[in-house]
Amino acid sequence: MSRRKFLTNSGYAVGGVVLGGVLGSLLPRPAKQAAPQTPQTQTNEGKSYNEALMFFNQEQFSITQAATDRIFPADEQGPGAKDLGVAFYIDHQLAGDWGFNARDYMQPPFFVGEQTQGYQGHLKRREIFYIGLREIQNYSHNKYNKGFTSLTPEEQDAVLAAFEKDEVNLTTISASGFFKLLRSSTLEGVYSDPLYGGNKNMQGWVMRGYPGDQMAFTDIIEKDYTVLPPRSLKDHM
Repeated sequence: MSRRKFLTNSGYAVGGVVLGGVLGSLLPRPAKQAAPQTPQTQTNEGKSYNEALMFFNQEQFSITQAATDRIFPADEQGPGAKDLGVAFYIDHQLAGDWGFNARDYMQPPFFVGEQTQGYQGHLKRREIFYIGLREIQNYSHNKYNKGFTSLTPEEQDAVLAAFEKDEVNLTTISASGFFKLLRSSTLEGVYSDPLYGGNKNMQGWVMRGYPGDQMAFTDIIEKDYTVLPPRSLKDHM
C-alpha cells in the first residue's frame, strides 16, 4: 500500500469524516473547472441586493415611495425619489439607530417646544412613520375613497399639502411635524452617499454637480472650474 493510500484510509478509520477531511485536504486534487454561468447567475449580476425591506411592510413602503416621489418628482433635470431609491433609504434608516432615536435624549418630562426646537415628544422616529403613514392612508380613504397609492398625482399633492398645513387632525402626532420629517428624510435619501440605500447611481449628485466623496483636489485646485464625475465611498475600496 502506498503512503498516500495509507494516510487517506487511516484518516477515515481513526477520526471519521472530520480527520479524513483534514488529511484529505493536504493531498493534491485535480483542479476543478469553473461552473458554467446559468441564466440565474447572469440575471443576479444586475441586481441591487441593497434594495430590500428591513422595516416597512409592502403597504408602508408603497405609500412612502409614492409620497417621496411627489416631494421630489422626476423632471427634465433628472430622476425623482422613486428612481433614486429614496424609500429604501428611509426604510433602512428606520431599521437602525436613527429609527430608534439611539443618539437622542428621550427621557421625560416632555414639554411642547418652540418651532426652532424641533420634536420634543417620546415617540421614536419609526413609531412616527408608522402612525404617519397610516394616517395618510386613512385621510386618503376618507377624502377620496381610495388608498394613497391609487390617487392621481394632484390628489396625492393635496393630501401631502393638508399634512404640511396641519389641516389633518391627529391625536398622537403633529401632521405638519410628520410631513417635515418625511420631507427632510426624502432630501437626505436623494443626496446621501449610495451606501445608505438612496441616491442610486449617484444621480442625485449628478443633478447638483456635486463631486461626492473626493479624496483630494490638489490636481485641479489651481485650474479653472472643473466638472468632476462624482465618487462614492465604495470607489475608495
